[in-house]
Order: sequence, then C-alpha cells, then structure tokens
Amino acid sequence: MTRPVVLIAEELSPATVEVLGPDVEVRRVDGTDRPALLAAVAEADALLVRSATQVDAEVFAAAGRLKVVARAGVGLDNVDVASATTAGAMVINAPTSNIVSAAELAVTLILSSLRHLARADASVKAGKWERKQLTGVELLGKTVGVVGFGRIGQLVAERLAGFGVELLAYDPYVNHTRAAELGARVVELDELMRASDIVTVHMPKTPETTGLIGAEQFALAKPTLHIVNAARGGLIDEEALYTALTTGQIAGAGLDVYTSEPPATSETAARLLELDNVTLTPHLGASTAEAQEKAGVAVAKSVRLALAGELVPDAVNVAGGAIDDLVRPGVALADRLGQLFTALAAESPELLEIVVRGEIATHDVTALKLSALRGLFRGVVTDQVSYVNAPVMAEERGITVQLQTEEASERFRNVISLRGTLRSGEVVSVSGTLSGVEQAHKLVEVGGHALEVPLSDHLLLIRYEDGPGLIGQYGARLGEAGVNIAGMQVSRAGKGPGAEALVVLDLDSSVDRELAERIGEDIGAHSIHAVDLVY
Repeated sequence: MTRPVVLIAEELSPATVEVLGPDVEVRRVDGTDRPALLAAVAEADALLVRSATQVDAEVFAAAGRLKVVARAGVGLDNVDVASATTAGAMVINAPTSNIVSAAELAVTLILSSLRHLARADASVKAGKWERKQLTGVELLGKTVGVVGFGRIGQLVAERLAGFGVELLAYDPYVNHTRAAELGARVVELDELMRASDIVTVHMPKTPETTGLIGAEQFALAKPTLHIVNAARGGLIDEEALYTALTTGQIAGAGLDVYTSEPPATSETAARLLELDNVTLTPHLGASTAEAQEKAGVAVAKSVRLALAGELVPDAVNVAGGAIDDLVRPGVALADRLGQLFTALAAESPELLEIVVRGEIATHDVTALKLSALRGLFRGVVTDQVSYVNAPVMAEERGITVQLQTEEASERFRNVISLRGTLRSGEVVSVSGTLSGVEQAHKLVEVGGHALEVPLSDHLLLIRYEDGPGLIGQYGARLGEAGVNIAGMQVSRAGKGPGAEALVVLDLDSSVDRELAERIGEDIGAHSIHAVDLVY
C-alpha cells in the first residue's frame, strides 16, 4: 500500500519527524520557493509549515489530494482557512504550545519592571554603579490586576499567587468560580485600574479591545503602577502610555508586543524606545525551545490522526467530507452569527439556544452548533478556538447550550438563529440565512427586529429613538472618517418619531471604537456596536 506523503516546507525538530512515524513518506521543500512548493504539494497528503510559507488558494488549487495543512505554531496568518475549507482540507495548529512560555514572560516583565532590570543591566555594562537610582519595589503584598482571565491569564495568576499578592481579574467572559479558585476577585476594569499596583494584559485583540487601556484608564491609576503587555499589540494605547510614563501618571511598563513591529517602524511606538522606565522585548512570548518543540510535536500527532480519519482536537475548520452538502454552507454563517452575538452581548450568556429552521433541519446539523460556539469564543479568548474545544469552553464558563431544529421556516428557506439569556435576564438574539446561488450570508433578525441585509465583514449596528436628520448625522460622521456605506437598513418598532429604530450599516472598512462612541453620543443612541467579522 502506498504511504501518505507528508510534505515539510520549513525546518522542524527531529522529534516532530519522529512522531510522524514510519507509516508516512516524509518529503521536504523550501516553502519560500514558490514554484518548488506548488510542484511538490501536488503529491502531498499533508503539508507542515511554520510562519514563512504562504498557504493560499493557489496552493490548494495545485494540491490534488491534500487532506490536512498543519501550522507548527499558534497563529494562522499564513494559512487561508476559507480556501482550505472549500478544498475540503483540514487546518490544524498548536494552540496551547506557547501558553506556558507566554505566561512566564509576563511574570518576567513584571519583575523586570519593578526592579529596573533592563536599565540596571545597561548601567553596569556602561561601567556605572547606580544602586541608589535603581531602587525597586517588592511584589509581596501588592495588588495585581489581570486583564483577560483566559488560559494564559490564569497561568499568570497561578504563578503570581506564590509571591503573596492580591489578585484582581477583569474579563466579561470569565468563569467566576474558576477565578475564585485561583484567589482572584472579578471586578470591572475601572476598579481594577484604581486598585492595582501591577496590571498585566492577556486579552485577544478585537475592535472592542483595541485601545482598551488608554488615557481614561491611566487617569485612574496609582502613580506607582507598572503595566505589562505580552499579549497583543494595540491593547494598550501607546500614545496614552507614553504620556502616562513621561508625566508620572504611572511608574513603569514592560512590553513584548507593539501596534507596529518592530516598534522603531512606528512614530508613536518608537518614542517608547527613548524611555528608561520601559522594559522592551522583541515579541518573545513563544520564543522558547520548549514552545517550538511542543508546537512541532503537537501538529505531528494531529497530522497522524487526520490521515487516519480520526478526531483531531486542534482542527480549526471542518473537513469537507464530514458534513452533509446541504449543511456545509451554513458552517461559516453560524460562525459569523456567533461572532456577532458576542459583540452585541459583551458577556457570556447563561443559556444559548441555537435554532436551525428549514430544509437543513432534517439533516445532522451538529456542525452548525459547533461552528456557532467557535464564533462565540474566537474573539474573546487568546487560545485558538476549534470545533472540539469550543464546547469545553462553554462548559467551563457555565453556559448551557441547546440545539433545536424545526423543519418549518416562514420567511426563508433556511434560518440559523442564536438566542442567549444573559446573567441579568436580558435576551440577545441574531438570525441569518443563505441567499441565492452563491449562498451569500444575510442577517435577517437582531433582537426581534426583522431585517434582510448582507452579513458582511464590517458592520455598524445602532439602536436609537428615530427622528428626522439622524441618518444624515451619522452618515456625515462616517464620511468625514473616510468610511463608505455600502448598504443599510432601518427596522423600527413602531411608527413615527420616537419609535425605537435599529439600523444596520454594511461598511467597506472598519469603524474604530472612538468613532463609534462619537456617533452614539451625537444621536443619543441606546447602543452602538462596530463589528468586524472573519472566517
């Protein structure tokens, strides 16, 4: 019997190759040599890469029998997941390979900032002996605020507990019971900023979290605060951070990530290089021998499972043949509805009902449930979310998930709905359908408002009391910012001025949080949400 061909496009450890075992034929190619890659992938059953090889639609078109693409690392920026799904190829990565390394680096940056280690090292090497000028502070007895209490945030909390600190946690999606088990008290962000001596950030980067800690938050902080970011660049507003560090609003910072990398390429970030009270590292979160080894070994194990047709825990998409042809187009729709639900709810629901109506309800729609959960969590945790771990994440957060099917569908041939009940009792709901030969995604309901608008990559949803001239006001604001409105629809609960209106704007580009807030203030909006959807 012919052995499956595993094509390795970048340097991987001997242990990785060893895990693949003797049942596969290992071939090698330079993934940066495009013609060589396209020629070699034609005979490959599996492709292993790191970050340098671009695995796009052209690669999948050249691959005659590719079943799985494995990225030996956390990110998937160089793998076109949508093209892989269309081609029926599974995409896997190593989502937990670097979590210990990232957590340890955060702790290292905290200690380095408190004890001025970078400055002290440079001082001694320059022949100086500045003991008095480099007096630091102890961790013992200090209050540490952990912003983002997912897996890495929890690992940091576990490690800091041994230093005798008081732990605070901010995370709208946190499991309060788990936080209490780790000795952390869950608070709002403003309270965390007021009370903390050290703040360490571990959130994913989304439109909602970009600039999460800015001038308003630094204004609340103690002048002795040290802040650390080893998660994603842009979570801390770098301009506001520079001002806080140079005016004495806070005492110090430790950064491993930047809005633009390396920071010297950005005028704003480059200013941080001039400061003595900042410890800077070049995005080293995953840069340990152990993390690299774990990543290679993990994906090698997953490749073996995939080639054997077994369940792959780290799959980030669904293999084409595993889902009924009628159901498969709804997978991406369910994912995007999950993302939209999270953007609107801004917290985990206690109960999430996933309702599938229409023709597809007569088939196995489990994949739609898994995809909706994946969308629900993909923007709120730093871990890679897969179809296997998404239900586990729901269980860890105490979310009861119910899948319901109904063969009758009144308005559309098929409809997927997500309806969640929050801790306050508030209900958030979104529904979508697939339209036309191209199976385009359409948003058909939000919070009881009937709609029919493209579920596009960039949306702005506004609730307000309807009145003359309001559309012109926010249209002008968007125009001033260079944001084009591709389409819009207004749904009203009632008639005449004063009726609640929900407007959904289909935009050609993103709207940042600051612009959205200004628009909301202009028209007295009840709520406004700028949402960027991916798949």
